[in-house]
Amino acid sequence: MGRSRRTIPEELLLLALDPATGTTAQPQSLDLGLAGAQLVELALAGRIAPDGDRIAVVMPRPTGDPTLDSALELLRRRGSPVRAVHWIGGPRLGLRQIYLAHLERCGMVHAVSGQMCGVLPTTRYQATDTAISRDIRSRLDSAIRTGVPPDPRTAALAALAHAVGLGKHLYPGNEGRSSRSRLRDLIRHDPMGGLVAHAVMDVQNGVAAQPRRSPAPAGPGGPGGPGGPGGGRQPARTAPEPGGVPMQPRRGSMARAVAH
Repeated sequence: MGRSRRTIPEELLLLALDPATGTTAQPQSLDLGLAGAQLVELALAGRIAPDGDRIAVVMPRPTGDPTLDSALELLRRRGSPVRAVHWIGGPRLGLRQIYLAHLERCGMVHAVSGQMCGVLPTTRYQATDTAISRDIRSRLDSAIRTGVPPDPRTAALAALAHAVGLGKHLYPGNEGRSSRSRLRDLIRHDPMGGLVAHAVMDVQNGVAAQPRRSPAPAGPGGPGGPGGPGGGRQPARTAPEPGGVPMQPRRGSMARAVAH
């Protein structure tokens, strides 16, 4: 893979980089987003392909990008397709720092050393060419403003930006609410981007840690049947807000129900 095109992980990190502070927005979820971005980039390169909610290696030949090839090799060693949510939620923390160092080697950012409170060492990162960041942002803005379906690369970038919570960083305040909503809607324009974006949000919401249940019998009156609880058609899945958690029943209402 040549260096004539920026990869989606690189673009996602540049989007998250705050030029004022030299730090990245959403650092906790950005590692997950970068893992998902690697999957999308490998899919665009023809190395992997979705298999339901799983990822299968279809061409193990290296791409020439060391960071992507490391992920490809790990996927190859699995031997069988792996669920996207398990891959993204796996123990591969530190991708943000790996990609910051990668961008520095490529000359896209430069590190600025400093100190916090005159004691703790800090490192801030500044883009060496702000035109690159403006170009990335312009593609997202255009897709949001025009409503024209974007190319798969831009659609996947938008899906991942929403999944890691960059919407409020890119389009802050009440005036950015409609843009954040349209950013979320772009998730449907790229199947692979949508798959990994949902996986990123599932990991944040703890879905990956929940055991998979066997389907209940679908007989009449049974839990999965038309007359039983959970029967009937399930609602279509929509893109949730990243970092959301299921609502819990109120203790007071539960106590009243028991009392009656």
